Amino acid sequence: MIAYASRTGTKRNLDALRAAGWRLLVSARGVLRNEGFGYALDNGAWTAFQRDEPFDVAAFEKALKQLGAGADWIVLPDIVMGGLPSLELSLSWLRRVRRRKALREATFLIAVQNGMEDPKVMRRIARWLGPKCGVFVGGDTDWKLATMPIWARLAHSRGAICHVGRVNTARRIRICEAAGVDSFDGTSASRFAITLRPLELARQQIDLEGYLARKAA
Repeated sequence: MIAYASRTGTKRNLDALRAAGWRLLVSARGVLRNEGFGYALDNGAWTAFQRDEPFDVAAFEKALKQLGAGADWIVLPDIVMGGLPSLELSLSWLRRVRRRKALREATFLIAVQNGMEDPKVMRRIARWLGPKCGVFVGGDTDWKLATMPIWARLAHSRGAICHVGRVNTARRIRICEAAGVDSFDGTSASRFAITLRPLELARQQIDLEGYLARKAA
């Protein structure tokens, strides 16, 4: 799995992340620098949610302009734990950004949330998925842990990637591996370099049970 850490400006932590082969997740609401790393671009909705603020369209547009073309992938605007209204928002943005010349080769992720596991909703999401449009598993913690295998299977059935947000423990990394997701992100290794070692050990551990289950599926 590919690991992303939230962008940090702390040299010690950056050096440790670089040595471990991690990449950065740059938020539209943060400092728009990738610090020389490979990176993905978050839309800033989580920061707005935490601060009880509306989604910052101007910040997202600025981030798209500065960093969108070079990002591994870009999370489409969403509403944290917003269900169907979140999906409608994401799809409306997907239609818009796909027409932009500078983002023609970009990969976008639809953030899935609590309430989107309904089969009819999943079939609708599946129609948009492909090599240039994947899944970002958001939602609350219990929902995320319970549904990530479903989202990984759906994404892979369409040739898309599946990423899981807010993964900050070795246990959750192992759950991601068992579910077959492609990548995850977290803030722990960005804030505290000492936590990187157990997280990296968990990432490198081969989950034979999960691997065999996926091969048999």
